[in-house]
Amino acid sequence: MSAAQPPDESPTDPLAGGHERAEHKDESAAPGPAWLRSLGRFGIGCARHAGRSAILLVATVGALRRPRRYLHETFVQAKRMGVDSLGLVLLVAGLSGAVLAQQTGYQFTTLPLWVVGEGVTSGMITELGPVLTAIILAGRVGAGMGAELGTMKVTDQIDALRTLNRDPVVELIVPRVLAGIIVMIPLVVLANAAGIFSGWITGITLLPMSTHQYVYGAKAIYHSAQLVLSLVKAVAFGFAVSFIGCYVGIRAEGGAAGVGRTTTNAVVSIIVAVMILDVLLAPIYRAVS
Repeated sequence: MSAAQPPDESPTDPLAGGHERAEHKDESAAPGPAWLRSLGRFGIGCARHAGRSAILLVATVGALRRPRRYLHETFVQAKRMGVDSLGLVLLVAGLSGAVLAQQTGYQFTTLPLWVVGEGVTSGMITELGPVLTAIILAGRVGAGMGAELGTMKVTDQIDALRTLNRDPVVELIVPRVLAGIIVMIPLVVLANAAGIFSGWITGITLLPMSTHQYVYGAKAIYHSAQLVLSLVKAVAFGFAVSFIGCYVGIRAEGGAAGVGRTTTNAVVSIIVAVMILDVLLAPIYRAVS
């Protein structure tokens, strides 16, 4: 029986820790103003994270060829992310639909009331449904991933997996990324439905409109391009939530305080990424419509 090999800490290791320390030169002796040096450090940091995340992404895609090693854990993670988050997603989506219906009815007083159905349906399907679901999962799932993987990182549990000849990417990263993509699609669809339903209840209860007017407005504005955009956003946001949560988690260092910072960084990074993706995906709606 061969002796256990030490964990691989090569520069291209996708799970190589953030514990390496670069030499810090005297920045006061560097030429240029302080703001320019700060901008340079920011650019270098962004490039470093882009490279490390690309390495992890390539390793994650390469690990997909071994489904028997991650399939069961994928379903376990999907249950934790999807089923356990369903109630909160429906609650927030329902409240958003109610607020959207009220504000549409109160603001557009010179327009016919069926515009409430248009505003709620279009707003929930194209924007509020996917974005709010992603933000909820960022706080509930992304933070949990960052804390869980961060704890494993600072307590050397990831290195222990390597010594047992088990691939941490297959065991830890792939199931969470796949589960995040899978569960986001039904969650977004249900959030859209909950928002539209609550908008209807609000409209016929608090506004002088009928069910026929609300349904007429919803049918007038809806077309398949909206649903396509919503599903595309669901896939993109699901990947962003799970992948960024995993990436930030495996970069944790510094004990309990480091894990706390990792949790905060995971949530902030996911929300920023979701908003950037939302801007970049907006032209899809025009293209498919």
